[in-house]
Amino acid sequence: MKTNRSVKVKEIVDKFQMEIVHKGPSYETDVLTITDVNRPGLQFAGFFDYFDPARLQIIGKSEVEYLRGFSSEERRKRFADLFNYEIPAFIISRNLDVFPECLEMAKHCGRTLLRTKYTAVEFTSLTIDYLNHELAPMITRHGVLLDVYGEGVFIMGDSGIGKSETAIELIKRGHRLVADDAVEIRRIGNTLTGSAPELIRDYLEVRGVGVIDIQKIFGMGAVQESTQIDLVIKFEEWTDGYVYDRLGLDEDYMQILDISVPCVTIPVRAGRNLAGIAEIAAMNNRQKKYGFNSAQAFVEKIDNHVDANSKS
Repeated sequence: MKTNRSVKVKEIVDKFQMEIVHKGPSYETDVLTITDVNRPGLQFAGFFDYFDPARLQIIGKSEVEYLRGFSSEERRKRFADLFNYEIPAFIISRNLDVFPECLEMAKHCGRTLLRTKYTAVEFTSLTIDYLNHELAPMITRHGVLLDVYGEGVFIMGDSGIGKSETAIELIKRGHRLVADDAVEIRRIGNTLTGSAPELIRDYLEVRGVGVIDIQKIFGMGAVQESTQIDLVIKFEEWTDGYVYDRLGLDEDYMQILDISVPCVTIPVRAGRNLAGIAEIAAMNNRQKKYGFNSAQAFVEKIDNHVDANSKS
């Protein structure tokens, strides 16, 4: 999947502690913009139709054994044909020996040559997972994200309305903070994953107290690195005379990165237990995912009662 984001090749090298056999001239600036990884067996056989040079190229034991069957001159040609394309890097798995012709052509064509301890399958799986996260479409939204009963709850609202105070109470009840103030939201497939920017991770701002370190005060169990966003709760000031939904039959959704997320609006005024309401909203949303809607069940019960009385 192509994206408008990128990851530097050297970040992949650092992430997976790879050995640099040869550093190409553009190693410091080479980037990856595609999440897929290619095993160039077909290319060594001379088939370059549909070949995408933007992918990382990795070989495993099967490709090595295939290449071992050629003469030195033929191997040189096979590597030259591949390295003539501007590939971001060529990776040898399992810490296998590097063919002299491979190193020679990498130097000649200016390609980065790497080696990893992982098997080709392991490295491909790990790298695709990493790139899917790092290259995923991302936006940053103001709010507080918590894990409440296993539901990713994103609390939004105007500054000073009580988001952080509600988060503190939820943390005291055993739920986990993911992000406060700035929430980085990534779309991975058809799901949204939220996390905190590295600089403010585990921190929460409480007006009148200041910025506090949740992990240091409440322990490791009070924080979580990321969570899927399952529910949006919007806090808004209570408006007298406004008719709020009392049954919960109306189902609203918020569009985030073209994904529809269930959304509930909670009117805020003095005396309301916002943390308790957030817990109920999270549990109710979880029940809906499992096929049970309390509001619909209540209405059906009333309808059945009315029908029964009308017949008698």
